[in-house]
Amino acid sequence: MTPTADIAPYGTVAGPNDFYVIDDGKDHGPHETGTILGFWLYLMSDCLIFGILFAVHAVLGQNYAAGPAPADLFDLGDILIATFALLFSSITYGFAMIAMHEGNQRLMTIWLLVTAVFGMIFLGMTLAEFSHLIHIGATPMASAFLSSFFILVGTHALHVMAGTIWLFVLLVQMQTHGLTAENKRRMMCLSLFWHFLDLIWIAVFSFVYLTGVVL
Repeated sequence: MTPTADIAPYGTVAGPNDFYVIDDGKDHGPHETGTILGFWLYLMSDCLIFGILFAVHAVLGQNYAAGPAPADLFDLGDILIATFALLFSSITYGFAMIAMHEGNQRLMTIWLLVTAVFGMIFLGMTLAEFSHLIHIGATPMASAFLSSFFILVGTHALHVMAGTIWLFVLLVQMQTHGLTAENKRRMMCLSLFWHFLDLIWIAVFSFVYLTGVVL
């Protein structure tokens, strides 16, 4: 028979078969694990959605229907500014996570607000680009290329908008309830989502804009 170990009472000397249970103050319960696992499953489903949209653009991306090509439509200078805004927002969110782990809610709030500003700059430049394209007649109905472009970039922009709204909701929750275990878990989920959107945008910039203009 395998010997069993006993938990030594506080203040007593531990025997050879005794052990101590140490509480590190962190939430390691099944609810935390289930939330993170569920969010990873959601991100994987989003990967499938974007994978399909990239595949559609790969098939339709050169069907211009005698209309304008990417080199005629895209200004890489403006797109680079939008790209850096989104990439900087990922860095500032990382600073917010560091402040959260240090228990500095005020600094975390500042970095989250800076992240939101960068996100809104990116959204504003995306909307300005869409408005310009529609104004010159490069609408989604003009060609298969433009249809796939608007769907792919528009889907990403909707995700950034949802993430920005989520960020403001999280700020309200932080101000109301403080740095609770639940809010820290929400911060972690939003961090995964935000960095995921950065990775998707790098692929969009490389595959749609850069390749389209250079080639």
